Amino acid sequence: MTTDQNMMKAHFRPKQIYEQVADQIRQAIRSGTFRAGARLPSERDLAQRFQVSRPAVREAIGALQNEGMVNTRHGSGTYVVDEVIQEVRLLSPVSEADHSPISTLEVRLLIEPAIARLAARRGQRDELAERLLAQMSDVKDITDARQQALWNECDRKFHRQLALMTGDVLIAKIADEVERTMAQPLWNRLRDDGIYDAARIQLYVAEHRLIYEAIVSGDEEAAAFYVEGHLKRVHRDISRGDDAA
Repeated sequence: MTTDQNMMKAHFRPKQIYEQVADQIRQAIRSGTFRAGARLPSERDLAQRFQVSRPAVREAIGALQNEGMVNTRHGSGTYVVDEVIQEVRLLSPVSEADHSPISTLEVRLLIEPAIARLAARRGQRDELAERLLAQMSDVKDITDARQQALWNECDRKFHRQLALMTGDVLIAKIADEVERTMAQPLWNRLRDDGIYDAARIQLYVAEHRLIYEAIVSGDEEAAAFYVEGHLKRVHRDISRGDDAA
């Protein structure tokens, strides 16, 4: 196989559902179907139009927000950004697409309860995990960019640290990959939109503490149960939408 063939093969991959939906919305913006300053149809209407789930529409809108093409206003809806219209008629995104946050969560629901069980089997306290919990507790204003960044970093590292607490090298490598997906812009966009108030942050902190305490006390069943419950809550928070959006 030639070098050119290898390069072509390396860059070919099937598009995720949210990417296909984003392509359709992007094209509608370019063609003028969705005009500058106009409000997009609701997530429910877009899901029906494209015959996909509402979470897939939310991911698509999140991707377009990250590109600066649309702007979502809580309680009002999602609007086409005026300034981008002339540029996007000619330009297409060239960066590698993020992993679907919903798909990532589905994978995490499969593996993270098992990770918690293994960590609980060892039942050892962990200084870094405790420090990350304390830092997350200090986040009070999630609208502040610095505190938001601190939360995002601590959240990623805490879940990775649980994998390290198993003492298994392969599991740690899997956790590294999960952490990378949690650092992607689309994940952060949807997660931040879903937990934008202080009460939600403190609820997440409480769930993290329950997971950690179950692990260090050696309670495998509770550790797995709390992880599953937490991830299901995250799934609901990032996939729920405003009917106006």
